[in-house]
Amino acid sequence: MTSTPAISGGCPMGFGAEAPAGHHGYEPFAMENPFPSYAKMRSEQPVMFDERTGLYVLTRYDDVKAVFEDWETFSSENAQAPVRKRGPQAARIMDEGGFTTYSGLSARRPPEHTRIRAIAQKAFTPRRFKALEPMIRQNVRSAIEQMLARGEGHAEIVADLAYSLPTITIVTLIGADISKVDTYKRWSDSRAAMTWGDLSDEEQIPHAHNLVEYWDECQKLVAEAHGTGRDSLTTDLVKAQREGAEISDHEIASLLYSLLFAGHETTTTLISNCVRVLLEHRDAWEALVAEPKQIPKAIDEVLRYSGSIVGWRRKALADTEIAGVQIPQGAEILLLMGSANRDEARFENGEDFDITRANARDHLSFGFGIHYCLGNMLAKLQAKIALEELTSALPQLELVDGDSITFRKNISFRVPDFVNVTLNADPDSLKEA
Repeated sequence: MTSTPAISGGCPMGFGAEAPAGHHGYEPFAMENPFPSYAKMRSEQPVMFDERTGLYVLTRYDDVKAVFEDWETFSSENAQAPVRKRGPQAARIMDEGGFTTYSGLSARRPPEHTRIRAIAQKAFTPRRFKALEPMIRQNVRSAIEQMLARGEGHAEIVADLAYSLPTITIVTLIGADISKVDTYKRWSDSRAAMTWGDLSDEEQIPHAHNLVEYWDECQKLVAEAHGTGRDSLTTDLVKAQREGAEISDHEIASLLYSLLFAGHETTTTLISNCVRVLLEHRDAWEALVAEPKQIPKAIDEVLRYSGSIVGWRRKALADTEIAGVQIPQGAEILLLMGSANRDEARFENGEDFDITRANARDHLSFGFGIHYCLGNMLAKLQAKIALEELTSALPQLELVDGDSITFRKNISFRVPDFVNVTLNADPDSLKEA
């Protein structure tokens, strides 16, 4: 790439157009198997301008990490901006509905980000995670019991385990109503679709209504925390405010808006991907059955090899250069962590899945720098418990037709629609485990 294309207000090819010649097979919203195109871009054009989305696409580890680290040049302000502009009807619904949030932390910049994160960090403590661990483990065991009790001999991991487990966890953490798991999931699906999806103006309308409801709920939770002493993360934030912490009710509600999504959406995908990838690599699954202590390392390798988030955005605040390519001020940048995590300059045989990999934890799936994921420990804890219970109770678990698995169309999240498995166990196996 020797010249810099002009940044315009529109995408001349339109969303959903097939990759033009010279784009190495890269399809922005296609998540079935993006890795061959990632490899070609790393090798042939590590900084590529994609006319369809108006994004500069980065694929190499060192470049992605450097942009994450340099928050002064590469702003996070566009991280939560809709990839496709809201249509007039959706915008009116959200404006009239009082939808005023944007981001809890990921799209905020210092000093605002520094101030709010410091307060949130004190509430988002290992003590709270540890207190949740017995509940998480019991919920996993209950899900496995239900799979076995049906007597069908098969299950679907997303629906039967990964869907509800992280949602119940994050809802309990913030003190919300666990009977509304399906509602929170519906709202979160709408947030993903509206922010990172490729929807027509008409398709946006029901999602806009959902986001108004979602934001109303977050504000309601803060109001309730002011009036009750319930032990929850929301109450901790309100208490900190009362004790002098510089955080407003709107900022607390915005944190909840982010946590109710990020706290379960990516964990649902992580658990699903752990089962899917490990069963695709049978020797790795059997190694964990034999030695469960290897599970934490295996989770990091899944995060590297098939992370929940494969792309995240930044905005250039000044004219700059990345890998010899001139990036103009105002340019929108897509950091493909899903590619960086397989970069063989950082990970030897990066396209191979290896749970013994020494540097798997160097993956960028939780970001890097000041915006490193606040909930990474909770996500990994839930995946760890899920794998401990599954490998113990269902050691002969098998993937059914893994090649048929489809993935939601999205520019950032690689979410499997289903993970079908054969249990190969009887209802008493959990009692014997």
